Amino acid sequence: MEKYNKLDFMWLLVPMAGLIVMGLMAVYSATNSTAESVSLFYRQLSWAVAGAIAASVFYYIDYRIVKDNAYFIYAAGVILLVVVLVFGRKIAGQTSWVRIGMFSFQPSELTKMITIIAMARFLSDDQTDIGNIVDLAKVLAMVLVPAGLVMLQPDMGTTLTCLSFIVPMIVLAGFEIYYILLAVVPVALLFSGFFNLTILATITVVSMIVLIFLRNRFCFHQLLVTGGGLASGLLTWKFTGSILKPHQIKRIQIFLDPTADPQGAGYNALQARIAIASGGAYGKGFLQGTQTQLRYIPAQWTDFIFCVVAEELGFLGSLLLLLFFLALILRMVWMVGAIKNRFVELMIAGYASLLLTHVVINIGMTIGVMPVIGVPLPFISYGGSSLVANMMMVGLAMNFSRNRRQLGY
Repeated sequence: MEKYNKLDFMWLLVPMAGLIVMGLMAVYSATNSTAESVSLFYRQLSWAVAGAIAASVFYYIDYRIVKDNAYFIYAAGVILLVVVLVFGRKIAGQTSWVRIGMFSFQPSELTKMITIIAMARFLSDDQTDIGNIVDLAKVLAMVLVPAGLVMLQPDMGTTLTCLSFIVPMIVLAGFEIYYILLAVVPVALLFSGFFNLTILATITVVSMIVLIFLRNRFCFHQLLVTGGGLASGLLTWKFTGSILKPHQIKRIQIFLDPTADPQGAGYNALQARIAIASGGAYGKGFLQGTQTQLRYIPAQWTDFIFCVVAEELGFLGSLLLLLFFLALILRMVWMVGAIKNRFVELMIAGYASLLLTHVVINIGMTIGVMPVIGVPLPFISYGGSSLVANMMMVGLAMNFSRNRRQLGY
């Protein structure tokens, strides 16, 4: 049993360590020969050490302490977001950072983890009935309050990731997915109207088939919801120019065709594709990437850091990075199915969905299948707040693995 526990532990530790090492290499390469190269790398290294300490603390702490103080920690996180809006430091148009000595800290990254813990505590309570409209409203408010404060910074990317774990957690808690689809369908139809009529028609047909299949009958509310969404989508498609502002229309156009403005809004997306494609199977070698070393992508050590990995380490290096993420996420999914403790399984499911969302959006926007919204790649992108927060959550997951007998798996 002891040998099996160590194996279970390593499934979490090894992928995280591999990602951190690849992240430090990428940050060093992306900032090589710049005025800030040394300071940025050593800051990230310092955050990695701090994250290792934080992960160790969460590995050895009694998980019940985290559960018992979940609401208090959540309240502290919300207060910190308010403090950021009042006293925060503005960087790249966003008031998202608080200065602590020589370091800048982004509370919103930590608040995502805190919200997951608070939601897990609420949903695991025996008195909570997720099918009850009041309890459902409470859990939604628990997410929407910090998400709204992040939106005011403004930070659209972080706001969207704050919402990513709602559906997996409430469905795991017993909420029927059919009603989620009823809420999603009109929104999907509305936004599909921004693109073209073919997409709108396709989503309409698919939505109706899915809804009818799940309920196995043709219900009035299915017609009502889909019809209302279709009407909204048609109006949006017809009057897009009057609904959206010029810069919003530009973002949609660039997402669909970056070559429409290759020297402006589409520049980063195009250069990212060039960097990834030029890496080939084996890459150009560490510190040898043309796009990377010649700084064709501005601030490539943050949201576009996957380009550095792909160009210098090639397809095989990128595949290794994705395998590390896959191993980490799949191990957590396995734990959700194996653990018998309600609080723990909900918390791990929330973090796994958040991690997956970050990976899909970040890599998706670098290869051109997702719009550029400013989401970091966990453990890889430069940024201490994200690194420490993610390491803390993995440390907590390893804690659950260490206490497997107590948790019933």
